[in-house]
Order: sequence, then C-alpha cells, then structure tokens
Amino acid sequence: MKNKICLVTGANAGIGFETAKALCAKGFKVILVCRTKEKAISAMDRILENQADASMDYATADLSSQAEVRTLAMNIISKYPILDVLINNAGIWYSDMVLTEDGIERQWAINHLAPFLLTQLLLPLLVKAAEPRIITVSSDSHFHGKIHFEDVNLTNNYHGLRAYAQSKLANILFTKAFDRIKPLKKLAIYAVQPGLVKTDIGLKHTFSFHGLMWKLRRLTGKTPAHGAATSIFLACEDSVKGDSGKYWDNCKPKATSNKAASIPDADRLWALSSKQCGINDYFENIT
Repeated sequence: MKNKICLVTGANAGIGFETAKALCAKGFKVILVCRTKEKAISAMDRILENQADASMDYATADLSSQAEVRTLAMNIISKYPILDVLINNAGIWYSDMVLTEDGIERQWAINHLAPFLLTQLLLPLLVKAAEPRIITVSSDSHFHGKIHFEDVNLTNNYHGLRAYAQSKLANILFTKAFDRIKPLKKLAIYAVQPGLVKTDIGLKHTFSFHGLMWKLRRLTGKTPAHGAATSIFLACEDSVKGDSGKYWDNCKPKATSNKAASIPDADRLWALSSKQCGINDYFENIT
C-alpha cells in the first residue's frame, strides 16, 4: 500500500483512530480529519509512539457545517493530486435535537450529509487513483430506521435513537445509489457495520439515562481495533473489487434491511440530499 493516500474522518478517537493507525502500519499516507488541531496532533503523536516512520497529515473541520466540509475538500484538493481511499468514519449520537448552522438536525448532518457531500467534492481526486475506494461507516441500527422524507429533522417526533437509525439507513441507501448510477466502474463504494464497539459515542451528547444504558451495553462490545477491522480490510483487500455497493460486516458482505434495498427510497434520498447540499449534478466534476 506504499504511496497510497487515505483520508479518514473522525480519526482522533475510537474506530477512526484505530483505522488510521492500522493503515499507517500498512504503508498508507493517512490524512486524519479531526475537529481541532489539538485532537489531530494528539492522535498523530500516539501513532508515532509505535510507528516512528508513519506517514501522516491532518486537516480540521466541523463536519456539521457544510461550509467547513467544502473548505476541507478545497484544502485537500489544493494539497494532494490524488486520493486512493476515502473513509467516511465520523459519526455522532445525540439524545436531544440540536440543529446545525445550516438548520439541519445534527445527526443527519454529520452522519449522512457530510459523507454525501465530502465524497462528491473529493471525486476529482478519487478518479485519478487506479482503484479508488469509498468506505462509509454505517450500523445495524439501520434495521430499525426509516427515512422521514417529509421531516428528516424529526421536528414533530424527535428521538435520538430514531434520528441515529435514520442516518445509518441513509448511509446504505447512499452507497447503493452511488454504485448504481456512478459514471466510472472503477469507483468502488462500500458501507460498513463495525458492530457494537466500546467507544464513547453514547456518552458525549446524551442525557443520563441514555448514557447509563450505553455504559452497560458497551460492556459486551468489541474493542475499537476490532470495530475498525472491516474498514481496514476494504481499504486494502484486492478480492473486494467486484463487490462494490454492498454492506459489510466482519469482512464479509451482509444482507441489509428491506428499506435499505429500496431503489425508490434511494433515488428519493439522493434527490433530497442533493437539494440539502446545494448539488445540481453530483458527478459534474468528473464527467
């Protein structure tokens, strides 16, 4: 994997950090995208403790802000001529409804729209790679999800877990739609189920009851390193070239919910997401 470049969002902790660390060990140059410079430097220092020759760079962005996602992409494009792998790893869970500066429910903005938009903006670099790969971290929570097309903010009936499941279902519908309509066959895209992982996702922005339930539930979870295994596998493995558009768990394709397999819902979501991100032609930069 030497000389290949991979960008990982949410790379300072949990699954993202373990993904970045493992890909550095495999010879990738890894761009760690973190919310702040301090978090990025700390993560890089921790990797360097055991990998003195690790090749890394960092970029910062608040992925809830579409303006910052666009600035992030512009900065990457100005600095790098090519991108081999994009891993949309960053994700959050909120108990209460919080709107972004764009007026979008925060989980929908970070978990779905940020990957949708960042992927589109970085396509000009990805198409220059011989075997470009896009990996988005989803979840089996999508089995409980439904896209509330008339109210994706869930303004009238908000629940943090409902919003999370909706965003994770959107990850898979995006993956399947992208694979179906992509103009270049070599653009491979995958959605990943990391499993129940011992991270702090259920503690940072949740009220006491949800936080307590997460503490109890994660006792049986995987380590972040194990949770990162499928993303790492898809970034490196030659045998997955023909399996684009699929949902993966434990380094194997896995069946999705019926809702995640709905072409009409995928098309409707594509149109809605494009409108929310101000995109007229998703593939205009590469066709």
